Amino acid sequence: MEFIKALSQRRSVYNLNKQIPVSKDEIIEIVNDAVRYVPDAFNMKSQRVVVVLDNKHTNFWNSVYNELVVKLGDKLPRARIDSFINGYGTILYFYDAAVVTETQRNYPFYADMFHDWMMQSNGMLQFAIWNAFATVSIGANLQHYNPIIDKMVRNMFNLPESWTLVAQMPFGGIALPPTRKPQEDASWRVKLEE
Repeated sequence: MEFIKALSQRRSVYNLNKQIPVSKDEIIEIVNDAVRYVPDAFNMKSQRVVVVLDNKHTNFWNSVYNELVVKLGDKLPRARIDSFINGYGTILYFYDAAVVTETQRNYPFYADMFHDWMMQSNGMLQFAIWNAFATVSIGANLQHYNPIIDKMVRNMFNLPESWTLVAQMPFGGIALPPTRKPQEDASWRVKLEE
């Protein structure tokens, strides 16, 4: 039941600050452990993560904003990007397409399924880190500015072409907790067969 309690603590936190209740080393340990323990079909090890901190965190979000303005016009309020900059850091989630392609070659009978399975693993990794952060009172939210920012991200962090961006997770201290959500009766979404 402790695990379920931890799940209930995870929320999208947008009011972030730089005062986190753990050390930078503990953040890195959480991320490394999640990458190590989250399953990946056929043990592909397709998931990749970049942890962005300090000035690179600020530069990243300023560059995201600049890319969005160039490609979309001035449709995104600057305040939203600033709320991410206010956080302590950002986790960038990727998968390595070269690994997926190689696994497809090695197991041709399942080839059509590996992209789905890889995305499931990436979602589990996002969820694992997000929940681990919640258990140590770190707030986070999940963003999806890709594919608009893909080239900029690859260049900024000198990443291989095979790394495909999936999501961005700004995180930090919780400046203001989110409002409480009403508890859903999820039983209508669960079917029991006996």
